[in-house]
Amino acid sequence: MASSTISPAPTSSFINNKDLGRFCFSSASQFSITKCKKSTVSKKIMSVMAPQQSERRPATTGSVKNAMTMTEKILARASEKPQLSPGDNVWVNIDVLMTHDVCGPGSIGIFKKEFGEDAKVWDCEKVVIIPDHYIFTSDERANRNVDILRDFCTEQNIKYFYDIKDLSNFKANPDYKGVCHIALAQEGHCRPGEVLLGTDSHTCTAGAFGQFATGIGNTDAGFVLGAGKLLLKVPPTLRFVMDGEMPDYLLAKDLILQIIGEISVAGATYKAMEFLGTTVESLNMEERMTLCNMVVEAGGKNGVVPADGTTFKYLEDKTSVAYEPVYSDDQASFLTEYRFDVSKLEPLVAKPHSPDNRALARECKDVKIDRVYIGSCTGGKTEDFLAAAKVFLASGKKVKVPTFLVPATQKVWMDLYTLPVPGSGGKTCSQIFEEAGCDTPASPSCGACLGGPKDTYARMNEPMVCVSTTNRNFPGRMGHKEGQIYLASPYTAAASALTGYVTDPREFLQ
Repeated sequence: MASSTISPAPTSSFINNKDLGRFCFSSASQFSITKCKKSTVSKKIMSVMAPQQSERRPATTGSVKNAMTMTEKILARASEKPQLSPGDNVWVNIDVLMTHDVCGPGSIGIFKKEFGEDAKVWDCEKVVIIPDHYIFTSDERANRNVDILRDFCTEQNIKYFYDIKDLSNFKANPDYKGVCHIALAQEGHCRPGEVLLGTDSHTCTAGAFGQFATGIGNTDAGFVLGAGKLLLKVPPTLRFVMDGEMPDYLLAKDLILQIIGEISVAGATYKAMEFLGTTVESLNMEERMTLCNMVVEAGGKNGVVPADGTTFKYLEDKTSVAYEPVYSDDQASFLTEYRFDVSKLEPLVAKPHSPDNRALARECKDVKIDRVYIGSCTGGKTEDFLAAAKVFLASGKKVKVPTFLVPATQKVWMDLYTLPVPGSGGKTCSQIFEEAGCDTPASPSCGACLGGPKDTYARMNEPMVCVSTTNRNFPGRMGHKEGQIYLASPYTAAASALTGYVTDPREFLQ
């Protein structure tokens, strides 16, 4: 990390300031997506580095001999190298390590085996431990996992342990948050220019904040617990430029499904995916998180969105830690560039059993479904539920299939009961969901997104067809191995709940 960093300035100083990462693009005039192999980005794209506001050691940042991408710059700074290129292997200093109840016990076991039973973690304030996966269950082994985390955090004096003791009433646990990726953001652990590692493949969600964030295995996590660093290979970067006004029937989930369908589940294997363009700039932070969340479904090492006024505004009341955003240089090399005219896109789904099995929602209108699931790190944020409520409100109808709602965190759960839905006359999401006949919002957790113990809420314990706002639709992902999962945006999920079939949300939103 740089020896001298800058704190985020007031939001107003960043808005419309091109020197702080605003991007300028030529408008796309057609729907076709252009892929062009090139050594440097087109001159039509311009990104400008943030002006240096404090003196920094040359050994940390150095003079720019060759232009670098955002990902290369973050890793260069974290490894104290003046220059990095794709393929370089470097020891990277870690700013935050996150683990949860599924992988935490294994990581802790490796840490103790390799560093000693009495060893201390490298920094008790940089380790974040969040139980979230198998929480509301009677499964003794799942509950024991949380006990192991609790004992370890007490022993190590871990500052950021979001504990849960009373499983019968999550509200009785003020420290409990819910889904780790959303909790990391809400609790201020996601900061531009930093390196965040987590024992979960969807740790890449945090790239929405302009940081390098990726998932690692238990062995690597055990090493980071003791050493505070990890040997990483610098990935090449794919750039995705999305321009055009976002139609009011599309969400970020549609954008990432479009991209994965375009490049396949192997198209970004060990590559960084950088998102920018006028459309991306218009997205709020939760939508940017959705975009980055699913880069791993394309094989991506990490996803990243340039930090801007939206980012800084979100972070204002969440962290007091100084951070320093970085931006891709004007002449940085990108492996491939993809351009999209978002105004021409339509609502999408990913059919079973792969996230790249892309189809237009309207093409699947004859697919009868058994249930709808709205939740997870991908689709269980406040904005996701507001979107679903918008569809239910516009229709004025009741759902025709069981519709399960699983807020990602305690804060999201509270938002469902307190925030008025725009255009509803003051009604909250929970009121609209109740009127539509949905299930009562469940306790915040990962829920049935990854199956879990058989008593997990909304788990598919028999073959069913489900439209889900989650991120994976592999066989057995949500429970039964013969279940069929259609990945969709909250708009499409809500519309499908109202008809009992996979449904294009324009049926209710236009």
